[in-house]
Amino acid sequence: MAYTWITKGLAASVLAVSLAWLPVAGSADGTEPEIYHGPVTSIGNGQAHAFVVLDDERRPTAIGVNLSADALEGLPAHTTGHGPAWEYRLELPAEAAGTGYDHITVDWNPEGHVPPGVYDLPHFDFHFYLIDPQERERITLEGEDLQRASRAPDPAFMPAGYVLPEGTAEPRMGAHAIDPGAPEFNDGVFASTFIYGFYDGSMVFVEPMVTRAFLESKVDVTTPVPVAERYRRPGYYPTRYRVGFDAAADAHVVVLEGLVRHGQIAGR
Repeated sequence: MAYTWITKGLAASVLAVSLAWLPVAGSADGTEPEIYHGPVTSIGNGQAHAFVVLDDERRPTAIGVNLSADALEGLPAHTTGHGPAWEYRLELPAEAAGTGYDHITVDWNPEGHVPPGVYDLPHFDFHFYLIDPQERERITLEGEDLQRASRAPDPAFMPAGYVLPEGTAEPRMGAHAIDPGAPEFNDGVFASTFIYGFYDGSMVFVEPMVTRAFLESKVDVTTPVPVAERYRRPGYYPTRYRVGFDAAADAHVVVLEGLVRHGQIAGR
């Protein structure tokens, strides 16, 4: 899964997102959750941005990506030959500083990626990174770094049921842990799945992967995700993820939900 990296220019405005897709519209006292938007990035014929939802005590309850409906059109049909994906980076709003996430990338794979017969459908990889871009650049897989990138975590830090296959490490990412119980590995067809990323035995990203066809169907599906006993990096980790369509905003949403804090986060 080598990737071609591009960063689109960021617009000064932000998109509106309705609260209709939220699992709970307000708290017991009637207080509406607050949703904060990051800057806009152009994708295809549309645009995307990151957002975070905070409750009335300023705790994050969801963090996700809003992808306008027309962003699924006008996408590159091929890559430049350096990898299967085009990467679009989304900056988080300032209000997401306490979540543990640094930035998000939307990686468009027009011809899918390995393994063949599993993930070789046109799809998006939504990487929610726990490390910053400078740390990502140091993941080169060159020399001894290949061993670091491929190192499996201690069992307590691996989400239940996940495994780290050999050969899944990628520059600027790390290694990809999969759930062998997922439908695509059991005679099902890949539509959406959830990946955990590791570098030097430490989790560095979480990643919903969603096919374009699944997004185009405008379904609304919430899927629980296995969790680890422990996490090395403080942050709010999801217990489920949601792929849905916000009709009011005419946009697709891919969201980490059921966030649970692990470790002490500065100011929290």
